[in-house]
Amino acid sequence: MATYTVVCAAEAPATAEAVAGGPVGGWVVGGEGGTEVLFDAPVTEGEGIGIADVVPAGRELARRLDAPAVVLVATPQVAYAVFVRPDSDGGQRMGWAAGWEPPTDPQEYAEHRAQWDAQAATCAQWFGRPEAAAALAEVRNDPRPGEAEPESEELLRRVCAALGVPATTVGASSLTSPDGVADAGVPDGAVRVEAAPPEGDEPAEAGSSTARAVRALMLLAGFYLLGVVLLAVLAGIDVFVATWGSGAFTSKVVIVSAVLAVPIVRGMFMLRRPEDSGPSGVPVTEQQQPELWAAVRDLAARYGTRAPDEIVLVGDVNAAVSEESRLLGLVGGRRRMYIGVPLLTGLSERQLHAVLTHELGHYGNSDTRLAAITLRGQQRVLRTIAHFEERAARARGKEQARQEERAAKALAKGRDAKEVDTTGAGITYRAMAAIYTAYATFYLRASHSVGRAQELAADQAAVRLAGREATASALREIPVLDTAFDHYMRQYASFGAPARLLPPAGEVYGGLSRFLADPARRAELARLRARLPREQRSPYDSHPPIAERVRLVEAAPADGPATAPAGPDRPALELLRDRDQVLIALEAAGLSPESQSFTRVEWSALADPAVRAVLAGNAEPVRAALSAAGLEPTVTALLDAADQGRLAAVAQQLPEGALHRGAAALAGLALAESGAAHWELTWGQGVRLVLADGTDEAEFGAAVDALAAPATEDGAAPDTVPLRKLLAAV
Repeated sequence: MATYTVVCAAEAPATAEAVAGGPVGGWVVGGEGGTEVLFDAPVTEGEGIGIADVVPAGRELARRLDAPAVVLVATPQVAYAVFVRPDSDGGQRMGWAAGWEPPTDPQEYAEHRAQWDAQAATCAQWFGRPEAAAALAEVRNDPRPGEAEPESEELLRRVCAALGVPATTVGASSLTSPDGVADAGVPDGAVRVEAAPPEGDEPAEAGSSTARAVRALMLLAGFYLLGVVLLAVLAGIDVFVATWGSGAFTSKVVIVSAVLAVPIVRGMFMLRRPEDSGPSGVPVTEQQQPELWAAVRDLAARYGTRAPDEIVLVGDVNAAVSEESRLLGLVGGRRRMYIGVPLLTGLSERQLHAVLTHELGHYGNSDTRLAAITLRGQQRVLRTIAHFEERAARARGKEQARQEERAAKALAKGRDAKEVDTTGAGITYRAMAAIYTAYATFYLRASHSVGRAQELAADQAAVRLAGREATASALREIPVLDTAFDHYMRQYASFGAPARLLPPAGEVYGGLSRFLADPARRAELARLRARLPREQRSPYDSHPPIAERVRLVEAAPADGPATAPAGPDRPALELLRDRDQVLIALEAAGLSPESQSFTRVEWSALADPAVRAVLAGNAEPVRAALSAAGLEPTVTALLDAADQGRLAAVAQQLPEGALHRGAAALAGLALAESGAAHWELTWGQGVRLVLADGTDEAEFGAAVDALAAPATEDGAAPDTVPLRKLLAAV
């Protein structure tokens, strides 16, 4: 969206205070007649962001201000002004679409205009400016002779003018920003206001190990106490019914109680102790990796904690520690440290020292020992919920089958069948699951609150030993490296999977260094590195947001002496000996057996067969549609069908988007099979199509668009000439 801003008539200080107390941060801009807020983009689960996703921030602002506001949203195609007020969960909307044509019939236009004027009056009333109704009603984009249609942003400026509020942020938005925070278009004098943490999520001290142990034990004991109470209630119901009820009814109640008691007892007494099931990787001894072990031991000694007994190299952008404690964490056990090779690939040695010290801080603060208690409680309560939900699902399934069988018999006899209704099936199981779910909610909030405090304490340990600058830069670098690694694995390392191909041995993880070293990629990562990721806070988060962690680290005193390794900083990967062998061993540990059976080829030979395999699949639906229409399943037949006006009929047999994908696939395969084109993998641009005559890849895309887009979008006649020219070599 080109514009996403909220405007109110309140003064800037009050608005800033309201934003600071709300769930979403943003830029606050005071102006004549009111204040504007460029809210951060909402975090959504879907692919895109719609109008329903951006209105809640404005509605919450109105509630906190106890005053109305208007949410302004615009793209080049549409503009909306959504009016919200503190006493309503709804809103009043005015909208404008590009290219809109008013009704040509005079009576219809009069009715439309009356409705529009009434809506404008309602919106003005909602904003507390009823006198602005007439001016608001004149904000229209009706075509006028000799005048250009007003753009969506101009329409929103007219809305602001009608309401008498500022419009300096119209044209600015956080929704197109990589991290969801507006930058371009923020006016001079704007003040950045961060959101408040969720209620009950204020920063807390990690506390002493004894206090945290008591808390963890109380949470675990609460689970057992809940089970005992529920068993007692069930037993009490059985006794009451046995005393006052009839024999048949008593038997039914006792049976139901016994069935409900089984998951409770299983959850309390029949769940084995959680084992350390860390990520698969390559254990390395001190003889195999002396420099890495020396760094870990040195940091552990400086911190004053016992070094890990085992180091495991893994294929993730992560580092972690675990401990096989005993007696509910009262007695320590074997310690294991996991270090991601991608982490070594992307960090410097000083940054790695900060990460390792952070993990050692969990040892020193007894976090790993107490984790066993917390994990055991989490697993028990979640397992109990799962037992009840499974039984509820089985009960609903049986009831549905019973009712469907009864309905089938009724229909066979010519009677009306009742609608299947399983609302009451398994209700006792669902009720028990709801009770445990409520406790699980409390348990997770409480345990994760402690976990977040432990992370902050470990960060401060890293600051003391590795230095403030190294710790802050490592925290900034890890999310960037994580994004880069995810992209690399999807678009490079596993790109050949459709053709059952892999890069050379050791290059599945080793190729990341090539990716990170490419100048174009380095520029992209630098842009990501300049901003901290924007994360929506939740009381169920196990880690504080990176931005908060960096802020607290950078607020620490400046680095003291002896916090950095001697000599110049170097890539952390240089700590590893026999790197090629380590990378090969990591593939053996991390890749599935099927992936390990793939053929190994050089990077330069990876793209072309993989793309051809994908295109063959994309082409299949179009080939089938052409064959069903009595045509040859070739790109030439597809072009002929387009020239004969038969392409729309072919498109109707295909799912949405399949014609365009299929046309591109048929054309691409025809070019490749003739030797006129191939695909190559580049570190800076990914996979690209290379045409033998030097034609730009964009030309190929435009030629496919000219053929397929009209048939699937506006029904216009397709143009086959551009694609026929490209295929002339076939």
